[in-house]
Amino acid sequence: MLSGVDGGLVKRGFVDLRGKRILVTGASSGIGRATVELLDTLGASVVMVSRRLSELENLRADLDRPNEHEVIPFDLTEVEGIPDMISSARKAGTFDGLFHSAGMEALNPLAISKPEKISEVFTLNVEATLILLKSFAGRKVRSPGLASIVLMSSVAGRVGQAGMSAYCASKAAVDALVRSLAAELASASIRVNAIAGGAVRTPMHDRLLKHAPQNSRDAYESRHLLGVGEAADVANAAAFLLSDAAKWITGTSMVVDGGYSCH
Repeated sequence: MLSGVDGGLVKRGFVDLRGKRILVTGASSGIGRATVELLDTLGASVVMVSRRLSELENLRADLDRPNEHEVIPFDLTEVEGIPDMISSARKAGTFDGLFHSAGMEALNPLAISKPEKISEVFTLNVEATLILLKSFAGRKVRSPGLASIVLMSSVAGRVGQAGMSAYCASKAAVDALVRSLAAELASASIRVNAIAGGAVRTPMHDRLLKHAPQNSRDAYESRHLLGVGEAADVANAAAFLLSDAAKWITGTSMVVDGGYSCH
């Protein structure tokens, strides 16, 4: 089981999510899955959202407290259905936090870019994010007190990456959303932050680089001064931002990239 946080720190309340109900998208694999596993360890009740029901069920069965978590199969590209999905999830209780991990990477050089592919990237990475946050921010959806929203961004929104212009632009948009919505939602006691991640070993990352020349892969990975990350590295950051230990942090994109953006 992934924990990533020393038990003593949990006992002292540094990262303690006991009693919190948190929605996690993209929960069935990669960073989303690692975060669910960590939140389970830290005492949270998690509502897991992903397209693949069987993988969600398998994940829940592997958790320490399977009966305290819920699964919702849903495709976030069906943007118009997001409010109903949130409304349904809320029936079992209000939410204290949201970790939006679902997203799309796309290797799409400008010379072969097509409108439909660009639209696909922005639909999931930007449009779905906005509608999800709008639905989550409803008074009947979140619990009384301070709530936390954490979005999965990327250093690609800050550092150019050849062949990934649409993806980079979509993640720059996510960072802009964080700053704007943090200002807009502060009066409603909602914090909004993001994690600007670097290369992390996930199925999505492996698929993206599968057909890249080995020298290109080596050069990309070597730019991460601390090496390519693991999903648990990002999960630790997400748990911190979701917890009350980060109660004075909003409007920021925390860089978790193994030193990639240093040069």
